[in-house]
Amino acid sequence: MLKTIGTAGKIALLAGTCLLAACSHSGNEAVQKKTEFNIGWSIYAGWMPWPYAQQAGIVKKWADKYGIKINIVQVNDYVESVNQFNAGKFDGVTVANMDALTIPAAGGKDTSAIIVGDYSNGNDGVLMKGGTSVAQLKGQQIYLAELSVSHYLLARALGTAGMSLADVKTVNTSDADIVGAYASPDVKAAVAWNPQLSVMRGQAGTNQVFSSADIPGEILDLLVVDTRTVKANPNLGKALAGIWYETVALMKRQDEQGKQARAAMAKLAGTTPEVFDKQLTTTFLYTDPKAAVAATDAPALVTTMTRVRDFSFSKGLFKGASSADAVGMAFPGNKTLGDAQHVTLRFDDSFMKMAADGKL
Repeated sequence: MLKTIGTAGKIALLAGTCLLAACSHSGNEAVQKKTEFNIGWSIYAGWMPWPYAQQAGIVKKWADKYGIKINIVQVNDYVESVNQFNAGKFDGVTVANMDALTIPAAGGKDTSAIIVGDYSNGNDGVLMKGGTSVAQLKGQQIYLAELSVSHYLLARALGTAGMSLADVKTVNTSDADIVGAYASPDVKAAVAWNPQLSVMRGQAGTNQVFSSADIPGEILDLLVVDTRTVKANPNLGKALAGIWYETVALMKRQDEQGKQARAAMAKLAGTTPEVFDKQLTTTFLYTDPKAAVAATDAPALVTTMTRVRDFSFSKGLFKGASSADAVGMAFPGNKTLGDAQHVTLRFDDSFMKMAADGKL
């Protein structure tokens, strides 16, 4: 994926910014109604509808409808965007499910995922030079950004061949360095996300032996908001849902208007329309709110988040926690995972339902 934490040190720092139940975002402070909100985003194919919507006037249209102002703010570094949300500088942010769990939620910030926007459907992959199967990874050095979604993907890949992370040696490599590292003849295996993945796949003798398309729906891309803020200001959630579904409906159109919208998104992402369209083929966008609600309500989401939290805990990303249950999660239908008394990550389908029912 184009977004994930690039170094183990950054993750450890962010996950350890405060102990689970002792964070300053404990929810004791009163949240006042307000009329202006800031939403952070970083470049990734599945998040480009947000800046385009601002450019095209769609953000203003929906914000005006609800009597509020919404600023869609770009942050060049993904980690920094999530960190700023965690610190209260943003009311919402675009984030992957694993990072929503391990940064704000594990840090004690009550966070609600109000839009499940897409899942990686091939944007992340495990590569080998010469090898053709996951089983051949055994005993190999594998270059990746440790403690990131890439690390999670590798663990899932190894599991399909009856192996675990103990059967390989990982070499921590930042997203900025992974392409160069893989170009070395000595490096035989790596895990990466697009656009780096597509470049590395072009190396001679390279085969992709596993990808996020093999675990559909597990690497999710979300829009999350501060729970207390959206409860005090529900019009924010309504406007954001309206913005998202109007924009992605335009984005998927195959006429000239849809083509122009995607070209504008490509420009905002710093790439060409051809490259952007290719990235979209490995991004499963939930353009239909009914499909997004169904995915959010499905038992499979609980299974996915169980895997994600167990992996995260095993890697020490729940600082101060004695078990994976320390971080509580809530799902539609009053389902919970972990400590139901300390829920800090909520999958809230209410605004997506309003969009599905035509009630925005």
